[in-house]
Amino acid sequence: MFSLKRKIMVQRDYILREIEKIGAILNAIRQKIFGGKENLAITLEKQIEDTKEMLLKEINFDLDKFLDLNIEDSNKYLCTFEGFCVENIELLAESISETGFSDKCANPQKYLEKALQLYELCNLKSKTYSLERETNINAIKNTLIT
Repeated sequence: MFSLKRKIMVQRDYILREIEKIGAILNAIRQKIFGGKENLAITLEKQIEDTKEMLLKEINFDLDKFLDLNIEDSNKYLCTFEGFCVENIELLAESISETGFSDKCANPQKYLEKALQLYELCNLKSKTYSLERETNINAIKNTLIT
């Protein structure tokens, strides 16, 4: 009985560390791309490539592959990573949408459609309503319509 409780606690600690790790990586990426103004010489394309490389290296997440997946396959892909909770999916959606809203994005529709998929996935998985999430969804939809 004691051994089973210990195993459960160790597994829970591992999952929590994975959730925190993915959240920290996504926050670092957002900060790098959209944070300070000290990297004005670095182009958005370079920052996106660096982001893709960081995701692939740190958590084996292939952003190019992910951007091409439909919503069902996107959900399956995210489920292969321990630590992609609703909050982390929302962070990923924010990062992708900010890239899509950028004037220098080569394919904004692709990024905004993926961000919209992720926000809708958050709505399906979350038990709470988020006004901020709904505002982001409406902004993306309005941009895609025009």
